[in-house]
Amino acid sequence: MSIALPVHNGADTLVPVIESVLAQTCPDVELVISDNASTDGTQEICRDFASRDRRVVYRRHEANVGLLNNFISAARTASGAYLRWIGDSDFLEPDFVARVLEVLTDDPRLVLVTTEIVYRDDQGGESGGDGYDPSALAAPDPVDRFAAMLRLLTAGPTTVDPLYGVIRRDVATMPRKNMMREDQVFATRLALAGPWGHVAAPLAVRTSGDDEPVGVARLLDVPTWRRHVRLVLQCREMSWWVGQAPLDPSQRRRARAEILRFYARSKQVKVRRGVARLERVTGRPDRLSPSCAP
Repeated sequence: MSIALPVHNGADTLVPVIESVLAQTCPDVELVISDNASTDGTQEICRDFASRDRRVVYRRHEANVGLLNNFISAARTASGAYLRWIGDSDFLEPDFVARVLEVLTDDPRLVLVTTEIVYRDDQGGESGGDGYDPSALAAPDPVDRFAAMLRLLTAGPTTVDPLYGVIRRDVATMPRKNMMREDQVFATRLALAGPWGHVAAPLAVRTSGDDEPVGVARLLDVPTWRRHVRLVLQCREMSWWVGQAPLDPSQRRRARAEILRFYARSKQVKVRRGVARLERVTGRPDRLSPSCAP
């Protein structure tokens, strides 16, 4: 199994991340580090680990290739049958790999296994999210899984993130498009690809990042105007991939109907968040116009 670590100027947080991967109770782990032209001490740290542990594979881009391309590069360099991305300030419990591989071994149909994730903010506070029912994403019908993933995307914070689950490498390396909300598009494609498994235990820690639209556009190096139409572009991209999936005509119609429902739910979520922000600013929810209600 391979752990893929894309990094850019992560010297301040990188060492414990690498150590958590190398401390896995399952010894057959490859750590692939893809350095996106870092200008701090990242290169020196990575080369030191690679010189001392043959499980560490270090690759460096001499020019910045962008956030998504660095994730893709890390995955394509990996050699394991299964792959898990890890952020440059994240952490894995020592039994993470062993427990996930146990689930994958028990059911060879699975294309992905998720675990619970603890999210840590800049001040060190930790949170999980609402409970997660893995049964829908283990369903044999790809459209049922697709619909479940779309519901999850509008359900609020959860304890799982499929992009930080363990994915069959041939699925993890399928083509991707650099765009806003591409991670959500990719998650729905993973749902179409096959059934998922789950380990109901908090085996990983992730640091919360910048999820403001302007910041995300900057990280992806896409035009910032796209943030205004990101939902439309996302739905169009998901519909295109539904057309490419091995579905029959009835399944395609069902899947596209689910995208329309997702679009409507997303608009409702946006309105509710706007109302909540206005209430925080004014302190007077009774002043809100009835037309603003979700």
